[in-house]
Amino acid sequence: MNVYIAEVVGTALLITLGNGVVANVILHKTKGNNGGLIAITFGWAIGVFVGVLTTANISGAHLNPAVSIGLAMIGKFDWALVPGYLLAQLIGSMLGALMVWLIYRPHFDETKDAATQLAVFSTAPSIRNASQNFITEFLATFIFMLTVLFITKSTNSLGSLDALPVALVVLGIGLSLGGPTGYAINPVRDLGPRIMHSILPIKGKGSSDWQYAWIPIIAPLGGAITAALLYQILVNS
Repeated sequence: MNVYIAEVVGTALLITLGNGVVANVILHKTKGNNGGLIAITFGWAIGVFVGVLTTANISGAHLNPAVSIGLAMIGKFDWALVPGYLLAQLIGSMLGALMVWLIYRPHFDETKDAATQLAVFSTAPSIRNASQNFITEFLATFIFMLTVLFITKSTNSLGSLDALPVALVVLGIGLSLGGPTGYAINPVRDLGPRIMHSILPIKGKGSSDWQYAWIPIIAPLGGAITAALLYQILVNS
């Protein structure tokens, strides 16, 4: 498996399990209906764990344009690989959203509220305020990226459990900072599924809310780049 295919597969697994737990919690007549934020945050953490353990030894398991660009900014990743990684991550996120729709299609039909349908695919703020929402996503991604950069590999590998630290970081961010915006912290986590929402034949669907879409794309990129630059300053000081 080459690095680009790995990024497609890893991101697809991440989105399938992440958006899948959202679907299970909020769509009508599912076994997990009304499971709440705790279920969603643990589902996303497990999605990260599965995506990372599957691809870490092949592509480095970026699974996130903010990570790829942040690493490239400080010389830890080849800029020549960035466009291919970003495209692979976008394709993977769209495939993951497609799988969630295929699995939960009858439940989308049972869910009449268009906003709830969209929430399976993409994030939305609890209180819509563009500047505040931007700050939230920026800072959440800043914390995520800075923490990930300081994670060091053990001299004795734990095998698949090496993927656990990143998953725990995502779990912590979701539990602590996920309330205001749904913690995208990953541009393709929001963009790819939002594209799929706009093109899939979902009964009774409404707008894909493109007016908000720029925030979970731009803010995570800014947060990750800032964190990477601060990390470089700290380790070189």
